[in-house]
Amino acid sequence: MTDTWLIVGLGNPGSEYSNNRHNVGQMVLDELASRMGGKFKVHKARAQVVEGRLGIGGPRVVLAKPMTYMNVSGGPVAGLCNFFDIAPDHVIAVHDEIDIPFNTVKLKMGGGEGGHNGLRDISKALATKDYLRVRVGVGRPPGRMETADYVLRDFATAEKKELPFLLDEAADAVELLMDQGLLAAQQKHHPAKA
Repeated sequence: MTDTWLIVGLGNPGSEYSNNRHNVGQMVLDELASRMGGKFKVHKARAQVVEGRLGIGGPRVVLAKPMTYMNVSGGPVAGLCNFFDIAPDHVIAVHDEIDIPFNTVKLKMGGGEGGHNGLRDISKALATKDYLRVRVGVGRPPGRMETADYVLRDFATAEKKELPFLLDEAADAVELLMDQGLLAAQQKHHPAKA
């Protein structure tokens, strides 16, 4: 296995979904690609990818946005792991998380998928839950709104003003995770409990 990292931004393909809460993972990858000065290109594993390094002397990374719908992201992720010879412990899935308030980023290794079908499909395709996750908080749906309806809507006007800061923080978390490890990244990005 190589020391290359695979960073996967979860979301749905198509312009009608590009600004949805469910696509925040792909928005974070756009920020990372911008930092690398790279442009996404279609890969045979059914994903758009950017290959390169994050920062001078930084780790080798493959940024990937599966071209499949979120719920079937596992195939492209497994295909990229095979193609680039990347072990699951060097996979970082960046995704929306309704159980975390908007404007919050949390990180973890493995564990449950919390009802997130994209993560469930990746776990199945990799035959393990032991990969890293950068969980980007989008908050819970208001009132009795169905979760699917909520995450498949664009961010609210007030949220859109804060979104660039959230994307920047999530991209920073990805970089710190690769550079200093999970514990250091959690200590920086998880707020201390009072």
